[in-house]
Amino acid sequence: MPATDLLTVSTNLQKAVAWISEIMQQHPDKQRAKVITEAELRFDLTPVECEFLCRHFHETDR
Repeated sequence: MPATDLLTVSTNLQKAVAWISEIMQQHPDKQRAKVITEAELRFDLTPVECEFLCRHFHETDR
């Protein structure tokens, strides 16, 4: 997602990012990929938003 698109991030994506962060803090033993997949379904994200989540949260693993 280009940087300019981050200015218009959907509310659902914002909620998903916050939810994933909260779940991972509360349950660090959970598999990140499963939490991301659950967030994609729970917040009805678009394919572009799903791609952003995958890139964002995989980069934080490094």
